[in-house]
Amino acid sequence: MLITVSVIGALAGVAGLSMALVAHKRMNQVVEECAGILRKQMQVATGVDKQAYRDLAIIQYDALEEMSGRLSFSLALLNAVGDGIIITSINGRTETRTYSKVVQDGRGVTMLSPEEERALRAARLGKGPIVELDDPLPDFGHPVHS
Repeated sequence: MLITVSVIGALAGVAGLSMALVAHKRMNQVVEECAGILRKQMQVATGVDKQAYRDLAIIQYDALEEMSGRLSFSLALLNAVGDGIIITSINGRTETRTYSKVVQDGRGVTMLSPEEERALRAARLGKGPIVELDDPLPDFGHPVHS
């Protein structure tokens, strides 16, 4: 009789342990499913579109000695991953020149002027829309194109 009770107790213990392991595994699945749903809801709620232009900065300056009034400018428009464009307008007494340059991964594809680099850094740092030439901006740790 004692052996029968011991066997039944051991079987009950093994069955209880098996149920606990199954319950634990299912609980982990439910937690992971809930976390996934919450991540998706947060993305929808924040409305983040990585391709939308979201960072911008404009630097106004005197590009030519003959013109004052800071009529020239460089405007950086970037998306969340640092891709976008820089538009620069150099204004003189008799003519205006406008340039556009492509930015990929936070860097100019072609050589950028110091004012364009400044507009780019200000946009990446969220310092826009209007930034003065003498506003302090930290460097990103990558070399400036020369």
